[in-house]
Amino acid sequence: MSSLFPALTDDPSGRPALRFGERSLTYAQLASAAGAVGSRVREEGRVAVWATPSLETTVAVVGALLAGVAAVPLNPKSGDKELGHILGDSAPRVVLAAPGDELPAALRELVRIDVEVEAEVEADADVQGVGASGPAVASVGDEDPALVVYTSGTTGPPKGAVIPRRAIATTLDALADAWQWTGEDVLVHGLPLFHVHGLVLGILGPLRRGGSVRHLGRFGTEGVTRELSTGASMLFGVPTMYHRIAEALPDDPALAKALAGARLLVSGSAALPVHDHERIAAATGRRVIERYGMTETLMNTSVRADGEARAGTVGVPLPGVELRLVDEDGSAVEAYDGESVGEIQVRGPNLFTEYLNRPDATTAAFTSDGWFRTGDVAVRDPDGYVRIVGRKATDLIKSGGYKIGAGEIENALLEHPGVREAAVTGEPDADLGERIVAWVVPADPEARPAERELADHVARRLAPHKRPRVVRYLDALPRNDMGKIMKRALPS
Repeated sequence: MSSLFPALTDDPSGRPALRFGERSLTYAQLASAAGAVGSRVREEGRVAVWATPSLETTVAVVGALLAGVAAVPLNPKSGDKELGHILGDSAPRVVLAAPGDELPAALRELVRIDVEVEAEVEADADVQGVGASGPAVASVGDEDPALVVYTSGTTGPPKGAVIPRRAIATTLDALADAWQWTGEDVLVHGLPLFHVHGLVLGILGPLRRGGSVRHLGRFGTEGVTRELSTGASMLFGVPTMYHRIAEALPDDPALAKALAGARLLVSGSAALPVHDHERIAAATGRRVIERYGMTETLMNTSVRADGEARAGTVGVPLPGVELRLVDEDGSAVEAYDGESVGEIQVRGPNLFTEYLNRPDATTAAFTSDGWFRTGDVAVRDPDGYVRIVGRKATDLIKSGGYKIGAGEIENALLEHPGVREAAVTGEPDADLGERIVAWVVPADPEARPAERELADHVARRLAPHKRPRVVRYLDALPRNDMGKIMKRALPS
């Protein structure tokens, strides 16, 4: 197949590729450093990567991909039990890490290879396996694995989703079409590099286009302002980051100006609350666009750069992606009415190959005709825009004969000035089947809104049957590293 990164292999040059803080690499330097890593791991089947937000992680992953070796990104915050499971399941013999990284006990049985970025760049490129036309690239096929990314499931240990090179290439090219993404774009983000958002979209995306990425290391509005004011054209973030931006905007005109000058603001990994959309749009004149994907499918849908950035939607299917909504009995939900709820199923070249060592789970994840069951529930608007309303397992509430998505109720609650955070779940009810429960973090703990006030607020915005029957107040909602609310961790 053609190279994942033509700019590395066709004509390495002095164009900037990566910047992490004060450290940066041009395409020629990245080709040299990644080519050196590739030459050291070429005989391995899979390699673990200690995925800190650093140049070393990027060089390690790109080097493995050039060598035709699958990389297994490891979350540095994972505990020994989880790391032990991942290493036992994926069986790498080698771990790639930055020289100064202290690795946990679970990794000490592996051969460690330090990624010496500066030393490799300074070394003779030809000695390190980089010729005049770029680094040596292994002969690999479209279906060969590129990454094994472990998903944090709701039950049982994480499963390793095997992502082929085909899925990475087709997803990134589909996003280039949807977002008018070119080599002229400069992306800024502060996302972790052990999952598909930060690594595949945020790092491999710019490199495939021949553009550049500036990683903030740690997200902060000051860094966003600095980078967008000095040549960056795109910003990727998760809702927690955009919430912090929305909170800062009233007192930070420089941030507002920087965001107003960006070509594209993209949010993903969870739904961005409508009130944050509106606050950002009001302050900057720019609307954040959302896209929808997951580890197993990479990207499925997006609002297009030339389309309407409508708050609360994730746009339309990307080129090459088939999407359908399915009822519980397996029948297709044909309505485009913004109300009829169904589970999203997708099919296309963006899909993963299998769960590593889990043929049972792989089989269960697909229908007999090859559609992947996402477990997400959504509605479709009349023009085809998709609106995610939650997870089938935790966010689809059956109350009084209605199927209700928790997401729209959460957005309605967040529009109340007395609500800072909100989550909605269902619990058994003898009369309704399930009653709607709202978990609310008040904007002011000393003046929290009354339950009846919040219920009426939702009923006026949505419908009476969607109002919460119970409101429970918390100091904070449990969230994971990506800012997603962990509903199963809510108090019982």
